[in-house]
Amino acid sequence: MSNTDFSALKKSRSASLDKLNGQLEKIATKSYADPNADKFWKPTRDKAGNGFAIIRFLPASAGEEMPFVRIWDHGFQGPTGQWYIENSLTTINQDDPVSEYNSKLWNSGVDSDKEDARKQKRRLKYTANILVVKDSANPDNDGKVFMYAFGKKIFDKLNDLMNPTFEDETPINPFDLWGGANFRLKIRLLEGYPNYDKSEFEAPSPVSEDDNEMETIWKSQHSLQALLDPANFKTYAELKTKLYRVLDLAGKSDVNLPASAAEDTDSDLDLSNMKSKDAPEPAKSDNADSDDEDDDDLAIFKQLAQG
Repeated sequence: MSNTDFSALKKSRSASLDKLNGQLEKIATKSYADPNADKFWKPTRDKAGNGFAIIRFLPASAGEEMPFVRIWDHGFQGPTGQWYIENSLTTINQDDPVSEYNSKLWNSGVDSDKEDARKQKRRLKYTANILVVKDSANPDNDGKVFMYAFGKKIFDKLNDLMNPTFEDETPINPFDLWGGANFRLKIRLLEGYPNYDKSEFEAPSPVSEDDNEMETIWKSQHSLQALLDPANFKTYAELKTKLYRVLDLAGKSDVNLPASAAEDTDSDLDLSNMKSKDAPEPAKSDNADSDDEDDDDLAIFKQLAQG
């Protein structure tokens, strides 16, 4: 470094501090930008928590076998005040540090540990392609194809349509372009959570009377399998680092995670085929990492969770 360069450095100290503070302010206020955000549709709810829209579930995209994928995630706030909102590596059949830690807590024999494990358990979400038939709150969405993430309650309604309870009811494939049915999505706020019980399917009808139009819709669909690309998941090491930071576990030798995943005692359904009504119910597991009956949306915490 020349004397001239050093002199310039000395003179620019104030400007350098202003520049540095400017960058820090940008980092502090920068919001998380999901590259797939514009591909997903979310229903709009009013101040009372109510929402309504008409959507149509679409068939499997070209080259894909299933019209939906399931993704496990974790969403909880640690004693540090920080949030852990991340997809679980168990989605792609890999070891996940939160599932391992929850298993360790569950097997400790301490009631408070079990309660912590329950708060941190996996949450199951499904994602499918949909056609927005009517979105009164955002009419620009009408007639467009999006991906839609939903929970067990809506999935059960899809399953009920495919596997009706009574013999006088005809099974309907809700993902079929010709013989499926529009879904009237009705959301109420019940005990602080969005409730979908009043949602219902209309009578079966084709998406359009024009096959060419339906083909255009089908070709507009997004790849669901791309969501399961391991490149879209953080690594085990990254997730473990974040978990330890959120829960303030650094330096606590009694919480070291095993090198391999704990034995998985979940009683998950095999969703390669929808469950038939006359199939036996899966055995209930006493594991903390089980199916979540709630269908609340953690997406509102996404910005708090990054880092």
